[in-house]
Amino acid sequence: MSTTGIAIRPAERADASAVAAIYAPIVRETAISFETDPPTPDIMADRIETALQRYPWLVATRDGDVIGYAYGSEHQQRAAYRWSVNVTVYVAANAHGQGVGRGLYATLIDILRAQGFRSAFAGIALPNAASVALHEAVGFEPLGVYRDVGFKFGAWHDVSYWRLGLTASSGAPAEPVSFAAFRETPTFKSLLG
Repeated sequence: MSTTGIAIRPAERADASAVAAIYAPIVRETAISFETDPPTPDIMADRIETALQRYPWLVATRDGDVIGYAYGSEHQQRAAYRWSVNVTVYVAANAHGQGVGRGLYATLIDILRAQGFRSAFAGIALPNAASVALHEAVGFEPLGVYRDVGFKFGAWHDVSYWRLGLTASSGAPAEPVSFAAFRETPTFKSLLG
């Protein structure tokens, strides 16, 4: 996908330093992430490579610089959950309010839908009006709030949970296609424009 100078593509190991740089201040300075130590570029590279086997991990770039990323991840380990996926998006501070998060999510959701997932779930540490607005804008609906679920910076924090239905089918589903296999298809290539 490319709009207003922003390109979206699958992440690569080489993107790990830029991805880690976007994430580090969120970990260090906010309760948006419940991690307490920013992952190193090597740890982030391993996360990207692991995720890309089954789930999409996308980066948004402008003029060759990574300005945001979004990915899918396992919702739960038990087998019956395999049609559900958790989603996450982060945007560099200097790219907020420019449609980067919405563009990443739009592409990610299209890919997850085409892979055969049924439901996408997101958790938002509260308060976070910008993230709530983004999730509402792309069609997520609130499910509820886990009260006092995370302790960071000397305080308890709530997390609201959101769902986006990816298909209305109620019959027996086909197995979701792994991202490693899906990215080789013409459908994937068409989704990236």
